[in-house]
Formats: sequence, structure tokens, C-alpha cells
Amino acid sequence: MAFSSLLSRLRSCSKPICNSVRTSVLQRPKIPSSLAECSRKGQTRTPSWVASLIPLAFAVSAGSLALQSQSYPSLSLNDAPLSDPKSVKIGGKGSTDYVVKGSRREVPLELIEELKGICQDNMTMDEDERYVHGKPQNSFHKAVNIPDVVVYPRSEEEVSKIVKSCNMHKVPIVPYGGATSIEGHTLSPNGGVCIDMTLMNRVKALHVEDMDVVVEPGIGWMELNEYLEPYGLFFPLDPGPGATIGGMCATRCSGSLAVRYGTMRDNVINLKVVLANGEVMKTASRARKSAAGYDLTRLMIGSEGTLGVITGITLRLQKLPQSSVVAMCNFPTIKDAADVAIATMHSGIQVSRVELLDEVQMRAINFANDKKLPEIPTLMFEFVGTEAYAREQTQIVQKIASEHNGSDFVFAEEPEEKKELWKIRKEALWACFALEPNFEAMITDVCVPLSHLAELISRSKQELDASPLTCTVIAHAGDGNFHTVVLFDPTKEEQRREAERLNHFMVHTALSMEGTCTGEHGVGTGKMKYLEKELGIENLRTMNKIKNALDPNNIMNPGKLIPPHVCF
Repeated sequence: MAFSSLLSRLRSCSKPICNSVRTSVLQRPKIPSSLAECSRKGQTRTPSWVASLIPLAFAVSAGSLALQSQSYPSLSLNDAPLSDPKSVKIGGKGSTDYVVKGSRREVPLELIEELKGICQDNMTMDEDERYVHGKPQNSFHKAVNIPDVVVYPRSEEEVSKIVKSCNMHKVPIVPYGGATSIEGHTLSPNGGVCIDMTLMNRVKALHVEDMDVVVEPGIGWMELNEYLEPYGLFFPLDPGPGATIGGMCATRCSGSLAVRYGTMRDNVINLKVVLANGEVMKTASRARKSAAGYDLTRLMIGSEGTLGVITGITLRLQKLPQSSVVAMCNFPTIKDAADVAIATMHSGIQVSRVELLDEVQMRAINFANDKKLPEIPTLMFEFVGTEAYAREQTQIVQKIASEHNGSDFVFAEEPEEKKELWKIRKEALWACFALEPNFEAMITDVCVPLSHLAELISRSKQELDASPLTCTVIAHAGDGNFHTVVLFDPTKEEQRREAERLNHFMVHTALSMEGTCTGEHGVGTGKMKYLEKELGIENLRTMNKIKNALDPNNIMNPGKLIPPHVCF
């Protein structure tokens, strides 16, 4: 099928997707010139940074970070089966309770004065801003408390002083980035101080010849790539728009390009981290490889703020490809599509993206944009390299697809055509919300060894199709990671429990295949209940020993990542 025909269908009757989604726009607060003064006067400010334009950080997610409570655990794990609602205890392993418990005590006035001295006008106690920072914008998770104070440091020195003061007063802290995380990473179940890192958004140094860059944690990956483009370089991870580099490190995110370039773990050279006592630690040198000492860089990546606050990152960069081709192909079943993704990886072709969308997701895209794409399972590919190499890869994959019942294989090489075609994938989440504007989404993040992907998706799809809820499938099919967007009415408890049942089924199916409960979104509060089965109690106890050694007062994001029953 000619690409011009597909492009015509994409553009016909197109309307902005944001017009189809929720009318209650979630926003991020604009920082006034005098936050402290506004707070004292009790003024209410209208947020201006529209976070609802953030499609999901599927890889991502990014946002940042985490809380771990000792004396008031957010969950108490037990073995109650999810299938019997009467046997489910609130907070148990099979629990569908999503309000994170915690304790809260008044923040000492002495600490408030110390924070004012450190941050000057860049802090607030305004209730609206505290609520925005305490309620994740892309997550259905909630907590019993919100932060007592929000501070906006401008330098590593200020972060160090803030953390040192909080540690002295034993007040919990929650680092905060792009607010794109979806597993409750930025909840404040114990109140305390939220450290919003978005004012620390500078590029500190660019080493073009070494192909690396030193940045502050508040810079977004999209803004960074705009800065790098004139130099012919880019940073290859692409979670949801709005994600910041610090949050991406904290959650160990990835994205659609991970199949070629790896995850955040593979693209960070070193970090600077403020520890719980206020000390600033550099994890490694700027060398591309090193065998010197413990790998503290990898320890901090994915720690979700439970071990320290990231204040500086040195990133590995890539050259912008000479040429790229984006292709799309349809299949009669989702298994056929998954089989092609696996066969493509086995062929040795170095694809940069392999994305799978099921028929429900394609229907959502059509509904949201008045498009007329085939509502059947669809694979999307991106090939990069020289012009000849990219075309050769496209032809090989087209042949593989034809051997697995593929049809309507189309590809694009012109920039506008590629942008139009890839826009389908980028708008996937908001297309789902267009189907049910007033619903919330529970988004799964399982990942399995590649050979098990087709079976996992097939078994999950049977369960999803039998459910009364609207469920879509979106997969990073090249590395075994797939997401389902399960839409449910938050006012109906039975629907939320059904969504949790589906999530529970997919996680345990993935674990039975030697997979993981989270490929890229992180643990936060939402995935803690699965960690013991996935990692084992010895693993969790070791993590807790590390946590206690680095954060003896347990101020660093209590209530996240490490299951509370391990902490006693």
C-alpha cells in the first residue's frame, strides 16, 4: 500500500487529541517570583505548566522518587488470594487498596526558618501547590498526606543544606522531577519536605569530542535533545514527554529506543548525589569504562530517591543517524505481530524501535483523531543508519512480516511523513482517555525474556478481552516489555478491583516466565507487593541493609521501593 494513501488517512479530519481527552486539565504550578511571600499571604496561584500534555512516560517515566516508612508501613503483606475478595486484607499481597498509609508530625518551625534561609523566596507552604506535588498527575495512587513544604533549590549546595537540615530534624524528604511517574513515586505519605528539582535545569558542560554531556537533574530529555541537535548529537532515551533526567535516573527508565541503545543504566557515565547526611558524593570518573571500586553509579540508578538526591549527571551521547525509515504493518492476530517482532530480533537487524499496538489501541487512535486506520494488531518499526542500510533493513523486515501473515506494509522516509506516522504511537495514552474521558488508567509494565513475549501477550490478551473493562496493549516488543492500559471508573470500587486483578494476573504470569513486574516504570508503592516473589527475601534484606547504612534516620523517601515487612 502506498504511503501517500496511509498519510491521507492519517490527516483526514484530524483534530488535536487533547480536545478529546479529559476536560479537567492537570497542571503543574508556575513558580512565582516570591513563593514564600505568596504562601504567607495565603494567595492561590493558577498553575500554568500543562502536565496533561504529557503522554505516558512508558518508559518512564521519570518523575522521581520515593518514600520508605519504618514505624508506619504503607503495606502489610500477606498471602490472601486476589480471587476471593473476602480474603483480601487491606495492604496485603493481593490487596487492591491504593491509598498509601503513613504517619505525619508537624514540621518544626526551626526547620521552616532554616529552609527559608537556604531557599529564600523559592519555597512555599501554599496548600494548592503542596497538593499538586503530593498527587501524582499520571497515577491513580494516593496517599493519606501531602508534603508540608515545597522547596525549589537552584544549586547542589542548596540541596545539600536542605537535606542536612531535614536529617538533623528527622523530617522526610521527597525529591520531585517531571511528575510523569505512575507508580506513586512522588507521594508524601509521611508529609515532610518536597524538593522540586526543576529549577536545576542547566547544561553544565558539553564534550563534543568525547560524546558526553554534564547536566543538572531538572532538565528534560526533550529540551536536552533540542540543545544537542546543532552539534549532531542526541541522548537516546525517550520516555514520556516531560520526564526529567534526574527522575529518569531515579526510576531507571528506558523507552522505545532501549532495544537499540539500552536503558538509563547503560547511558549514564557518573552521578553526583547528595546523601542523607548532606554530603555530596561523585560516583565515578568521566571515563567511558572503569574497574575502580564498587559501581555506585548503578547502585543509585533505580534507587528511586531512597538512597540520595541526584544533583548532577554525566550522560553518554550518540550521533544523530544519517538516515531513518519508519514502517508500519498489520496482522490478523496479536501473536502474529509478536512473532514478527521476535523474528526480527533473531535476524540480527539492529532496529531502533519495535512497537506493538493491539486492535483496541488502534480503535482508540481512530476514535480520538477521526482516523481510519485498520483496527487490527499493528507493528511499528524504525530503522537507522546510512540511507542504503536503512532501506535494506526495511526490505528484510517486510519479507519477515509477509511470512507471518503481515499485510499493508508501509514505510516513510520524508521527515514530515515519519513524524505523522510516529505520532500514532506517541499519542497512544491520550487516545485511550478519549474513549473514556472521566476514567483513570492502571498501566502494567511487565517484561519477560524475548522468547516468552508472544505467549505472555497471548495469555494476557485472552484475560483482557474477557474483562468488562476497556483494555489496550502497547508493547516495546523488541525487548520483551509490554504495557496494558486498563481504563476504570474511579468511583466504582468493583472496576478498580477488576483492574487490579488483571494487573495481578499479568505480573504473576510474567514472573512465572522468569520476567519482572516492572520493565521501566519502577517500583514506587504500586509494585512493592511483588518484589519478594520476584527477587527473594535475601535480596530485599540486602537492599534494606544498604538503605539503613546510607540513611539511618530513614528520611530519604520513606514508604517506597523496599517492602515494609523487610524493614523490621
